[in-house]
Amino acid sequence: MLFPRSSERRDDNVRHTPHYAMDMPPLPTLTSEERSIYEWQMWVPDFGEAGQQKLKDASVMISRVGGVGSVVAYELAAAGVGKMVLAHAGNVKPSDLNRQLLMTHDWIGKPRIESIRRRLLELNPRLEIVAVEENVSFENAGALVEQCDLVVDCAPLFPERFAMNEHAVRQGKPMVECAMYEFEAHITSIIPARSPCLRCLFPEAPPTWKRQFPVFGAVSGTVACMGAVEAIKIIAGLGDPLTGRLLKMDLREMSFRTLKYARRDDCPVCSQPSN
Repeated sequence: MLFPRSSERRDDNVRHTPHYAMDMPPLPTLTSEERSIYEWQMWVPDFGEAGQQKLKDASVMISRVGGVGSVVAYELAAAGVGKMVLAHAGNVKPSDLNRQLLMTHDWIGKPRIESIRRRLLELNPRLEIVAVEENVSFENAGALVEQCDLVVDCAPLFPERFAMNEHAVRQGKPMVECAMYEFEAHITSIIPARSPCLRCLFPEAPPTWKRQFPVFGAVSGTVACMGAVEAIKIIAGLGDPLTGRLLKMDLREMSFRTLKYARRDDCPVCSQPSN
């Protein structure tokens, strides 16, 4: 669900916030194979081998791994993220195949999470995957978030998104929030104690939101690639994440806007001290 039009506030002179580098203990260094695979991205001057090592050491949770999440997962696997915690229930259906790029026709009727796992390991056999055949709920969100350094929210339903947001804030884990509808999409990044959270944008779930909605895979893939970039930036400490800023896009018109938003004093999540 996208940011409601009635609440938009445009800010064309938003200042960039300082980048956020994740603080993780050092793990084994890159192998010669990894240096060969990631050579071209390590040419990025402010990334280099140190940035690649941070990706290797990082664990990312993605929910769900469908139209948006499948492309996020694929791009992060290609970039060399070391571990993913992936939550997605159900079996592959024909209607998945226009956008859920880790699903295949020969897997119709079989568990989605197994197709996801299989396809990611074909790309990156070094990737550690925790495959969870469940959708996120308030009951399991805490344990899932606990296993990662960063969350990418690709879930279509607000109860899932609210659960991940709440536990990410409680545990001090950054979260990249990306969503789409038809030709529109939005993305923002949430860093606990440094930025507003999802409940500042959506105090309540919109009552008219439905589970099924119009979608082109190319639109979900567009915001997914941006979500992967945000995750890489936050992990490696590159550039300026979209903290306190909502990037909105209308791909019918190819128009892009950045809206500034602030923490709500009455936010039930981030206005309270985190545990």
